[in-house]
Amino acid sequence: MSAASARIGVIGLGIMGGTMARALRRAGHAVSGHDPLASPRQRCRRAGVSAPGSNAAVARQSDILLLSLPSVAALEAVVTELATVPCEGRRQLVIETSTLPLADKQRAAAALRRQGRLMLDAPISGTATPAPQANWIMYLSGPVAACRQAAAVVSAFTLKAPRVGAFGAGMQLKIAANHLVAIYNVAYAEMVGLCRRMGLDPAVALEHMGASPYIGTGLMGLRMPMMIRRDYLPATMKVSVWQKDMQVIGDTARAVDCPTPLFNACAAIYTSAMALGLGEQDTAAAAEVLAVLGGERR
Repeated sequence: MSAASARIGVIGLGIMGGTMARALRRAGHAVSGHDPLASPRQRCRRAGVSAPGSNAAVARQSDILLLSLPSVAALEAVVTELATVPCEGRRQLVIETSTLPLADKQRAAAALRRQGRLMLDAPISGTATPAPQANWIMYLSGPVAACRQAAAVVSAFTLKAPRVGAFGAGMQLKIAANHLVAIYNVAYAEMVGLCRRMGLDPAVALEHMGASPYIGTGLMGLRMPMMIRRDYLPATMKVSVWQKDMQVIGDTARAVDCPTPLFNACAAIYTSAMALGLGEQDTAAAAEVLAVLGGERR
């Protein structure tokens, strides 16, 4: 089976999964998908993605499954449902892209293996954009041949999809990446506030720093404009979803006895954003927390 002829199923059609499904359809794949919420299913239908009504129905008509899920409970529920769909002599490839604790991914992989399915650990570094193939990097981890097969398919929505090692290396790399994102995002918010207090338009700072090979980053270019406008919708990563990622990072650091003082300081900012009712807005809303701490009214 060639990558071009593979029938792709996407389970979880939220911000990331929906982007994957639509990009795969634009690339010419036969794509089906499911999400428990009606609105993401409708968005994907409009893009030509079929929505047969259940995860099991998606699995029956797919050669390769992509999972983009919000929680361990969701992953467990999907694995349980897939057990009702026989593989019928084929070894269905499951590309698990979610940011979840590695131990839970390992349990899911073992359960899927008993079903006759092969699961790759393949989290994505990047956030929802109209052109994910310009900046998404998928960290594929698992058997070499399966990673090669996955890379050919996910090229529709990734800039790169390297194999980074045995199963689990992908999640470890994603934890390291998200650790930096958590800190950078708050650092940009703090810098925006500092510029304003000094009487400097933070848009000027972005103009001269954003493209700098020394200090600029893609994250700066994505999040600082939101902070400058003080408008955090549409969210590329919701604060409420990010809290799950923060928990994974913090738990992992504690499990390996790694001190993370900068990360710990940033965690309180995101928790405060939730308390301010900003859970459904972009994580750039960390800037609002710092503004309130500085005495500004929202």
